[in-house]
Amino acid sequence: MRLRDVARVEVGGLSYQFNTRLDGKPTAGLSVLMSPTGNALATASAVEEKMKELSRFFPANISYEIPYNITPVVEASIKKVLMTLVEAVVLVFVVMFLFLQNIRYTIIPTIVVPVALLGACTTLLLAGYSINMLSMFGMVLAVGILVDDAIVVVENVERIMSEEGLPPKEATRKAMSQISSAIIGITLVLMAVFVPMAFFPGSVGIIYRQFSVTMVAAIGFSAFLALSLTPALCATLLKPVAAGHGHAKKGVFGWFNRMLEGVKERYSRTVGFSLNRTGRLMLVYVALLAGLSWAFVNLPGGFLPVDDQGFVTTDVQTPSDSSYARTEAVIEKVEKYLAQRPGVDNVTFLTGFSFSGQGMNTAQAFITLKDWSERGPKDSAAAIVNDINRDLGASVRDAKISALQPPPIDNLGNSSGFSFRLQDRGQKGYQQLMRAADQLIAEANASPVLQKVYVEGLPEAGVVNLVIDREKAGAFGVTFEDINNTISTNLGSNYINDFPNRGRMQRVVVQADARDRMRTEDILNYNVKNSRGQLVPFSSFATVEWARGPTQIAGFNYYPAVRISGEARPGFTSGDAIAEMERLAGKLPRGFGYEWTGQSLQEKLSGSQAPFLLALSVFVVFLCLAALYESWTIPLAVLLTVPLGIVGAVTAAMLRSLPNDVYFTVGLITIIGLAAKDAILIIEFAKDLRKEGKPLVEATIEACRLRFRPILMTGLAFICGVLPMAIAHGAGGASQQALGSVVMGGMIAVVILALLMVPVFFVSVQRVLAGDREPKAARDGEAYGPPAPARTGH
Repeated sequence: MRLRDVARVEVGGLSYQFNTRLDGKPTAGLSVLMSPTGNALATASAVEEKMKELSRFFPANISYEIPYNITPVVEASIKKVLMTLVEAVVLVFVVMFLFLQNIRYTIIPTIVVPVALLGACTTLLLAGYSINMLSMFGMVLAVGILVDDAIVVVENVERIMSEEGLPPKEATRKAMSQISSAIIGITLVLMAVFVPMAFFPGSVGIIYRQFSVTMVAAIGFSAFLALSLTPALCATLLKPVAAGHGHAKKGVFGWFNRMLEGVKERYSRTVGFSLNRTGRLMLVYVALLAGLSWAFVNLPGGFLPVDDQGFVTTDVQTPSDSSYARTEAVIEKVEKYLAQRPGVDNVTFLTGFSFSGQGMNTAQAFITLKDWSERGPKDSAAAIVNDINRDLGASVRDAKISALQPPPIDNLGNSSGFSFRLQDRGQKGYQQLMRAADQLIAEANASPVLQKVYVEGLPEAGVVNLVIDREKAGAFGVTFEDINNTISTNLGSNYINDFPNRGRMQRVVVQADARDRMRTEDILNYNVKNSRGQLVPFSSFATVEWARGPTQIAGFNYYPAVRISGEARPGFTSGDAIAEMERLAGKLPRGFGYEWTGQSLQEKLSGSQAPFLLALSVFVVFLCLAALYESWTIPLAVLLTVPLGIVGAVTAAMLRSLPNDVYFTVGLITIIGLAAKDAILIIEFAKDLRKEGKPLVEATIEACRLRFRPILMTGLAFICGVLPMAIAHGAGGASQQALGSVVMGGMIAVVILALLMVPVFFVSVQRVLAGDREPKAARDGEAYGPPAPARTGH
């Protein structure tokens, strides 16, 4: 079989050691491994097509089946995210129509979404990325951001037309002259937030990079369209309206407009009240930062959510001296249980092999579950794993049966739990290392944080020790090298050379005949050549003894090690499990150390990198704003808004019991950009009004009044855009919930708190750092006087 993306095809069922069973029947099996650069869906499809082609040449009594395939979860997850994307676009359309109240105004921002996403897909193609869950998550997040620039343009054009009576073309020109700089500033900030993610190394860096490329490309195309396509559509599609023509005053839209206008007036008075008490509100802000710091530090850590991937694995291990018949009897019990378990589609067993090791006492089951639409909460992957461990662990007493969910990322371990390596760094010896491992495992399983902690490997078994009398061996002229070579050749094998046979080269391999390596006593009959060229039997200088010893010798980073796996109990995160294992390992005797590997190592690395990534994103935003506004004070006022969004993100994570994981970090970076965007919309207008000569407080209040409606509209559009992610379920549901909940909570906080605190930040910074002050009487009059007249521009 020659397929481009297939790295290796392994054959099982062709020897006594590895046997394959499908639904209780012996079969011959093929495992197809994908190449590192291959595409999973394309490879699976190519394998299926090739098997259909080859099956036409099979004998009549031979058929094939593909019982174990990990690509259905990829297809289902992408379809689920596509549905989420469609739902997000529909919800965003409804929100825009509610605010704009005109189908023409609403269609224009909606047209921008598919065009910008098409541009993002083109960028992904050029960058060598595929459409997968990560890039699709980025697109769903981008939907709410993509319409922001278009909404700002359309809302400004619509207001100028209704207030001044200008025709669409002239109104568009005037609107673009007022908001082009704000759109460019917002775009630079949002793109700058995501750029640092693209340069992080490791497995987590790959996740960050795909988000970064997707978001930067989508946001860049959105800004380009807002400056080109959106104005052209406004000038072409919009109809002229008479001056003074406002929003609807009757019906549902009339009720909504009256309610929104009342909220805006109360908001303006609240801003005036707040600007007269900036000192006290800044103290409240400092207290909020202190509470945020405490909550952020105490948020449990994690790596990635464990999704229901549509399959689970089960490791079967009988005692080390078990025969194959005894192992097969246990396998039949497991197969019988799984055949009756709802939610299970089929079971593929490999006997003689498991993730722990190889031998007649091992077997590994790959359990494919039914489609997600056919399974309820009681038949989820996690529920099936718990049932297998509970039911079979109690009923099958002469075997260790462990069911596990696969890890979130392939090749980062064998299960979704942690991967711990206990090392003998003090050269204590094997026995001391195993005693330390037993002590650690006993304390870990007794901990309220951990469960299913076990040694990942095969148990001790009977071993044969060849005891050599050094003096006798020396007297016979036999060296240890000769003894070792003789044993290796007879019990293992030794390649000698090649010889031609009927036009083909064949290998010559030397090994003792099978009947001469069946019993331990056969070793003593082997002959070794001494220094004089004579053959000396082993029985002349050696004896054999039976004992118990390790069947595997594990090492990690040059130290003897024990592989330990486990997971957190319900209600705890993987970060809690890592911290608890480190605490327990600290109680071991001196001379023992530990290291992490697999996804646990990546979790440690991502946790240590996340603060640096967040700080770098904030710093890059600060530099962009400083260069854009040629000021240090305006960027500071903008960035003071960022913690308000983080407050909402942390609160949402705590309410939904979500950990501080990779998706949480991505959500925080998104919130940094969105919080800065809303602050820019207010501060940009306040700065322009100050240039026109208006006092600081009056300019700030008027800017808040002017930007209240578009900020509220874009905020609600984004919240509704990520709502389907926050409530997702099924394939990839846990990952969508983790990302959607954090971003949604952060954006809600931005919409509510930023509208109240951005004017306070701007005025405080201008007064303290820029020396922009007015007499107190003037400030009081501005704060409580009549509302400022509406400005004729955005």
